[in-house]
Amino acid sequence: MSNQNACHMLLLGIDLGTSSIKVSAINAATRAVIASAQYPDTESGITALQPGWAEQSPEMWWEHTKQAIAKMHASRKYNPLDISAIGIAYQMHGLVLVDKDQKVLRDSIIWCDSRAVPYGDKAFASIGEEKCLSHLLNSPGNFTAAKLAWVKENEPAVFAQIDKIMLPGDFLSMKLTGEITTSSSALSEGIFWDFKTNALSEDVFAYFGFSKDVIPAIQPVFSPHGTLQNAVADSLQLKKGIPVTYKAGDQPNNALSLNVMQPGEVAATAGTSGVIYGVADTLAYDKLSRVNGFAHVNHTAQQNRIGILLCINGTGIQNRWLKDNMAQGETYVSLNKKAETIEAGCEGLFVHPFGNGAERMFCNKIIGSHIRNIDLNKHTAAHLYRAGQEGIAFAFRYGLDIMRENGTNPSVIRAGKANMFLSNVFTEAFVNTLNVPVELYDCDGSVGAAIGAGIGNGVFTEKNAFENIQPLQLIQPDKAKQYDALYEQWKTLLP
Repeated sequence: MSNQNACHMLLLGIDLGTSSIKVSAINAATRAVIASAQYPDTESGITALQPGWAEQSPEMWWEHTKQAIAKMHASRKYNPLDISAIGIAYQMHGLVLVDKDQKVLRDSIIWCDSRAVPYGDKAFASIGEEKCLSHLLNSPGNFTAAKLAWVKENEPAVFAQIDKIMLPGDFLSMKLTGEITTSSSALSEGIFWDFKTNALSEDVFAYFGFSKDVIPAIQPVFSPHGTLQNAVADSLQLKKGIPVTYKAGDQPNNALSLNVMQPGEVAATAGTSGVIYGVADTLAYDKLSRVNGFAHVNHTAQQNRIGILLCINGTGIQNRWLKDNMAQGETYVSLNKKAETIEAGCEGLFVHPFGNGAERMFCNKIIGSHIRNIDLNKHTAAHLYRAGQEGIAFAFRYGLDIMRENGTNPSVIRAGKANMFLSNVFTEAFVNTLNVPVELYDCDGSVGAAIGAGIGNGVFTEKNAFENIQPLQLIQPDKAKQYDALYEQWKTLLP
């Protein structure tokens, strides 16, 4: 499509996060962000009916999406009818179940829920560890297939009503279009996909006793996934019939937004959870499944593009816990300023930020969050704020060392200047603990989803989608800052 036509065209990106829904409208010609909005302003809650459980309502996601789009329209910075395509990014690994009338059967079991670990572990042993790793690139672990197995055993009445299972982004697309589709990328993150056969895994479906009929139509990531229903278009003040042309999990999408598309390129994010995501061109896997391999947004049967994903459940959520419980009434900005008043190392105080469910890099063990060596005579709240952020950076180093064992050796890491990377303390600790330069960009998941929509709609290609995107800053490691020794101390104190 010519740039002249693209000048008058907008693209809508929706990022379905754990904490909120973020939406952005971008100019298709320049990739410039015209308007953005987030809903709700406070962070959405997670329902934990039992220890280790984590659920959210899919209908809440839909309601918040509508509110976010309405809030963005209210800026009056654009004509909503100029939006020509929609892209969706979403929290990964969640399980959404609907019946034949597209009615949600239960709340979504989301990414940080730990209840399915035993189901995945048994499947890993029964199918065979080497076969799982070489075909699925992962242990079934705590992913979507194992969550569905939990429903089958513990909620048989619900299981019997299932017409289709979905990842969270598939659900949001269904609400927009009335059609249910998925992709090999989504199915790989659910551990339903066999990379050797490039098809649904016979082993997984046979072991768990699932019918393949519950899987929606499989489409490429960049392709039409349905068109906006008339009633939905009217309620959202959008043009009838515009397509959803892109859906991807939040981490592959974050990598897309940072133009991390080719082997050797690496992205990071530090929101509620923390992720390092590298792209490989081989069917690589970790023998202990501590890091995971999924189909990247541009993976095809002819060209391997595997996203190697290190996930730490407890990162930004640790920082939020400290703010909510130790810094009541303060903002993240003021918390960061107080953290800057403390010297690196926090006078011997260390935090292990693993209090958000089973951690994959510890083989799905629930480690818990721990504060170590607190001295009641010298440590203050500001020490805790800094120790929390340093502990998160140390957790990233622990994970990157596992990735390095498996062949990921980044020369630079790209990240959006958002969430934890807004903190000078965290950014300094991250760069100097990992000993890798970091490029920071002005981007987020909703902008990435809008760019994905443009690729899917043929407005631009994967190669020219990022022509106008430049880093805000490059941060190099500083040899004068001694984080290696602090990291080694932190590591010796792991539970």
